[in-house]
Amino acid sequence: MGAVEARAAGRAAGTELVDTDLYPLDEPDGAGWTAVVSRVREELANSGCCVLPDFIRGALQERLRTECAAIAPDAHYDVETVNAYNIDIGTPLPDDHPGRITVERGNAFVARDLIPRDLIVHRLYSDPLFQRFVAACFGLPRVHELGDPLSGLCLNVVNPGMEHPWHFDTNEFTVSLLTQLPEDGGVFEYCPNIRSAADENFADVRDVLTGRGAHLVRRLVLRPGDLQLFKGRYSLHRVSEVRGDVARHTAILAYSERPGVVGSVARTRQLFGRVLPEHLAAEGRAVRVDALLD
Repeated sequence: MGAVEARAAGRAAGTELVDTDLYPLDEPDGAGWTAVVSRVREELANSGCCVLPDFIRGALQERLRTECAAIAPDAHYDVETVNAYNIDIGTPLPDDHPGRITVERGNAFVARDLIPRDLIVHRLYSDPLFQRFVAACFGLPRVHELGDPLSGLCLNVVNPGMEHPWHFDTNEFTVSLLTQLPEDGGVFEYCPNIRSAADENFADVRDVLTGRGAHLVRRLVLRPGDLQLFKGRYSLHRVSEVRGDVARHTAILAYSERPGVVGSVARTRQLFGRVLPEHLAAEGRAVRVDALLD
C-alpha cells in the first residue's frame, strides 16, 4: 500500500467507526467540527474532563464490546500496594504526607502488542482524522502515538471486587473509550484540578484519600461507546469498586505532544509485568513537564 492509499485508508477508518452526524471528523474546521471542538475545550478548561456520548457508531458498539472482551483474558494481573503518586511506598515522607496512604491496586492491562490491529480500538487509535480531532480538542498543533510498544494503546480491565484506586496520571492528557459496563459500581470519580504544576495541594489530596473530601469529588456516568477526554495530570481520579459478575473494560488511547515517548522501566513492569528493549534503551532520557511528585 502506497502513502496515498494508506492515508485514504486511515481517513476511511475514522468515518466508518465514529458517528459523524454527531462528531463530524470528516469535515475538519467545518461548522459542526468547530462547534464540537469549542465545547470540548470549554469543558476541559472548566473541569478538566469532557465526555462525548455515543462517539462510536451505535451499530458498532456491541462489536466494540465483544472485541475487547475477547482480549481481556490477556491482561497482566498483579494486585499490589500503591499510593496515589505511584511512587515506591517505602519513599521517606513526612507522617502526614498523602503519599503515605496506601491501597491495593487490582486492575489489569492488556498491552498494545496483544491488541490486533484490525480491532476497532486499534484502528481508531491510529486514525489520522481522529488524531487531528484529539489535538484540536486539547489545543495542540498535533499529537503523536507513543513510541512505547506496550502502553501506547491498552485495555484496562477492572474485575468484580477490584477497583482502580485514586491516582494521578503521568501524562497531561488522557483519551479513553469505555467498552464494557459492569453490572454495578465501577464509577469514574475525579477531583478537577486538585493540584497544579506549581502546587501539590497535599492537604486537599489527603482529605480525599481519607474520605473527608467528598465535596471535591465529581462522578461520571459513562456508557459503552462514550469517548472521554481528561486532564489527569492535575486531577486526582479513580474507578470505584466493580460489583456484580461483569468486569469494567476501558480502552486507553495514549498520545503525546512529542514523538517517540517511551514509558519508564519501573512503571512499565508494574503495569504489564515485562519490559522490552525499547524501554531499556529509553531509560534515563525521560523529559518531565513539571516537578510534581509523580
